[in-house]
Parts: sequence; structure tokens; C-alpha cells
Amino acid sequence: MTALILPEVSVVIPTFNRARKVVRAISSVLDQTFTNYEIIVVDDGSSDETSHSLAQFNHTSKITCLSHPINLGVSAARNIGILASRAPLLAFLDSDDYWLPEKLEVQVRFFRQNPKAVACQTEELWIRKGRRINPRKKHRKPSGYIFESSLKLCLVSPSAVMLKRSLLDKVGLFDENLPVCEDYDLWLRMSLRYPIAYLDEKLIIKRGGHPDQLSKKYWGMDRFRIRSLQKLLRMGISEEQKRLVMDEMKKKYGILIAGSWKRRKYFRWLGCKLKSIMLIK
Repeated sequence: MTALILPEVSVVIPTFNRARKVVRAISSVLDQTFTNYEIIVVDDGSSDETSHSLAQFNHTSKITCLSHPINLGVSAARNIGILASRAPLLAFLDSDDYWLPEKLEVQVRFFRQNPKAVACQTEELWIRKGRRINPRKKHRKPSGYIFESSLKLCLVSPSAVMLKRSLLDKVGLFDENLPVCEDYDLWLRMSLRYPIAYLDEKLIIKRGGHPDQLSKKYWGMDRFRIRSLQKLLRMGISEEQKRLVMDEMKKKYGILIAGSWKRRKYFRWLGCKLKSIMLIK
């Protein structure tokens, strides 16, 4: 009997109504120089031609396409892919991004050379509305124990990260109650206790500025980040970590309040949250 050879890396690609872009994303994985991987594509209730686009990969043994009839959100889609995957290493690719050919090879080599490492990410190239742009200084990716730096904004890109499956057993999966900022939430839970290494090689093409981005769908993104910070306070963190979290919560509440007045947009939920500000010292 032939022994079953398991993949070394599982690549999870969630997609929703991106029939053309998801083909490019999948193709960029198939073009990788590292070949011992599987691809799990999760069609998150698309209503466009996504199912037709994915059909061209039906005879590709490395690809498993999963789908469900309603849009559950990117967190649920990624979790479905994670639970269906088999490899000890996990990588994620958003369907509007794509990889350069050496991406998986570089990260797998890193884990082989650093067996105690649990997560790493590479650098990325940013494309906005068809033009290459340079990230601002605040977006520079740190390395190691990045918890404090990550409180202000998300410094880990889902399409850039690779991590050990065992790490998710310790910190949990993506929070399906968060429609956005779900990556900010997960990276904070990881970086709270574990290092995330940075590999200074530009191996991802990260595209933005298009109308179907989740960040354009939801107002007041900091309200979701505040929910993540509130979760951290319930996790038995150290006093120093608690101080850092509460300081950042005050800043984010201030941004939300200022934004509501500036836009003459009163957030219904904010009224019942204002008392929380007085409790943060």
C-alpha cells in the first residue's frame, strides 16, 4: 500500500465575487517554485461568475474548492479552509492579491532553519488603483515580539504570513463575529505571547483602492479594533500589557468621537460606550 504523502503547506484562499481576481491569485500559487502544497479555495457565497472561473481548476489535484450558498464573511471562510486543510504549515492569500514565485520557498526554508519559530511574514509591494506606491513609515513591519507595535494598527498582512497550525490550537481561529479587522484581532492574540518574524523580501503583490475592499464597506473601523482590545483585557494579560491596551483604547475612542462630530454622523452604539472611556485610567 502506498503511503499517503501530506502537503507541507496548506494555502487558504477565501473569495467573494472576485471571479477574475481569484484566478490570478490561484495561478500565482501554482507558479510557486516550492511545490509540496495544497490549495483550499473557499467561495464565500459568491453571486457572480466565481463558480465558473473555479471550474477550470477542477482537474488540478492540488486544489480543493469549497463553497456555501450564503456570504458568511472572510473570517468564516478562512476558518472553513483551515479546518479542511492538512498541512503543518498554513499560508493565506486574499483573492485580490497574488504572490511572486519564490514566496512559499523562502518561508518554508525559514521554518526549516528556525524550527522553534511559529510565524513569519514577508515584505510586500503595494499597488493602488493600478499604480505602485510606497508604504508610509508607520506601516513598516517589525520583527519578533511585535505586540506593542501592533496595537495601533495592523502590521501583519494575511497574504504575507505563514504560521504553524499548532499556533492556532493555542490562540484560536479568526473571530467570525468581526466582519473586518479580523486579522488585527488574530495577530494581537498571537503577538501577545509569541514572536512573528519578518523576512525582508518583497514576495507579495498587495492590491488596494478598489471598491470591493471590506475597509470601504464599513464606517468607523476602530470600533472593531476596540472590540479586539476589550477581548484582550479578559485574557489574563500582564499589568504592563493591560496598560498598553487601555492607552490604545482611549486613543481609538477619541478618534471615533472626533470622526462622528466631523462628519455629523452620530454612532448609535457610541452612546452606550461613552461610560467605558471614564473607566479607562
